Amino acid sequence: MRIGAILLVIWLIIGVVAAGQRHYFGSSDPSCARASTIAVTVAAGPLNFAGANPKVSCTASG
Repeated sequence: MRIGAILLVIWLIIGVVAAGQRHYFGSSDPSCARASTIAVTVAAGPLNFAGANPKVSCTASG
């Protein structure tokens, strides 16, 4: 169980690094698509460095 948690944390850290390299955190323009793309990029983790480039299109209605 402990090794799984460690692997999950490493996976997510790699995803955050990938999102940072794509400059997803640099804009102050919050939107549904931007937040969703960041979340999917972080969840994809190391797959980002294997060629994955997840993008999400959505609209927020309130």
